[in-house]
Amino acid sequence: MSLPGRSSTLRAVYPLDPEATTHDLLNGAVEWLGYARTLSEFLADLIHESDAVECGRVALSLEAIASLVQIGAQCTAQAHARMTWERAEKN
Repeated sequence: MSLPGRSSTLRAVYPLDPEATTHDLLNGAVEWLGYARTLSEFLADLIHESDAVECGRVALSLEAIASLVQIGAQCTAQAHARMTWERAEKN
């Protein structure tokens, strides 16, 4: 289900540095996923302590978390591709 006027297939796009090493990309992934974890914990605490929940704001927060996870996954996928490419070049 999506909000009116919003696509249900939103994708986060984060331009990755073409000069970044595999190590840099994996560190970036850990950082983005850490942001997602922290935001998830914060949102859960707010919901637990709240008497009323505004569903639209919760949905928007969950979309933000999904975007952070998507960026972390992009970093991980790019690191994997570079590692595979480097291994193929050696052989």
